[in-house]
Amino acid sequence: MRYLYTLIFTLLLPVYFLRLYWRGFRAPAYRQRWLERLGIFDTPIEQGGIWVHAVSVGEVLAVAQLVGRLLDRYSDMPLLITTTTPTGADRVRALFGNDVTHLYAPIDLPWVVKRFLTAFQPRLLILVETEIWPNLICHAKLEGVPTLLANARLSVKSAQGYHRVAGLTREALRNLTVIAPHAEADAERFHTLGAKPDKIEVTGSIKFDVHLPGSLLERVDVLRREWGGQRPVWIAASTHEGEDELILQAHATVQQHLPEALLVLVPRHPERFERVGHLVEEAGFKLVKRTQQRPCNDDTAVFLGDTMGELTLFLGASDVAFIGGSLVPHGGHNILEATAQGVAVVFGPHMFNFSEISELFLQHQAAVQIDSAETLADQVSRWLSDASERSRVGEAGRELVEQNRGALDRLTQLVDRLLVS
Repeated sequence: MRYLYTLIFTLLLPVYFLRLYWRGFRAPAYRQRWLERLGIFDTPIEQGGIWVHAVSVGEVLAVAQLVGRLLDRYSDMPLLITTTTPTGADRVRALFGNDVTHLYAPIDLPWVVKRFLTAFQPRLLILVETEIWPNLICHAKLEGVPTLLANARLSVKSAQGYHRVAGLTREALRNLTVIAPHAEADAERFHTLGAKPDKIEVTGSIKFDVHLPGSLLERVDVLRREWGGQRPVWIAASTHEGEDELILQAHATVQQHLPEALLVLVPRHPERFERVGHLVEEAGFKLVKRTQQRPCNDDTAVFLGDTMGELTLFLGASDVAFIGGSLVPHGGHNILEATAQGVAVVFGPHMFNFSEISELFLQHQAAVQIDSAETLADQVSRWLSDASERSRVGEAGRELVEQNRGALDRLTQLVDRLLVS
């Protein structure tokens, strides 16, 4: 089955690079450093270290604390982080600077991954969340490199997709050294797809081990004053194509009840910042952009978060947080950066990428799920008008985060074990 997969992937290689070229119209960085994706590098890579593969921004943020722990514990080893997107690369540079090496991930073809493995000769390969690449995992095993699928998650929808290529998936899962799911439900789905039970160790989600900078509260206070002091503020975080129009529709309804309400709108992808700004203005809202570096006036209706790396700050300065990617069928995003700060969280019907976490918070009445722009507007208006109720929900969320910490320590122990085995 893997040979058929390799043949199809090889035939589609021109399409892959055409897609990179096309995406480069919106984000020019997609047209850069193509040779890295083929395992060809301008300069030699320091060998014999730990390789962490995280697809994009979300995965980089999810594994950031583990990377920090590895830098402390294994300071004598080089640490390589690969991503597939330029935004992920930007996050790596912003978080770790020159402490790590960043490269774009190799295309999952045998001759590419073998060249990559030969160049770096890792002592351990850590794949983040759902990065199941059959050729990479197979050749890592052939080279004697232990592999850890860390913070592993597998939604029902993803499991159904992998089931369509059951033989290929089963081979890849059995070639992994350890699978570390963040919940028992994920573990069961991995097992159903063919993973051996003795290779599965549930660690919990490292996303619960949220680290909030010591200076965050001070920066939140400063930003809140720039937004207008006592005015009610809600944020739509990490929104996707087709979702912003729904958010603006909801905000128009919120303003009918609370004319002074401010919406903080933060698109997920930077290439969409400009377009979303146009959508705001076309909808008739007065707009201030973060990059303008000026305070909001009383008539400012929308603040556009058109920067990278400030979402935690924006969340902390808001009264209510809507988590994007959930009003459209994208699968949602991480709610924990908001809940760890005691912010009341609401999300839409499409949270299949974070089903266990979202269901946990719903069960504990630490978040609310809505099904449309209309019900979103109702919930936001209700919370912005009732400080005690949103505080109750926010505090329940904060307590739930505290109760579920500890996955980082368990993952670190796994890494220790794999490096000495």
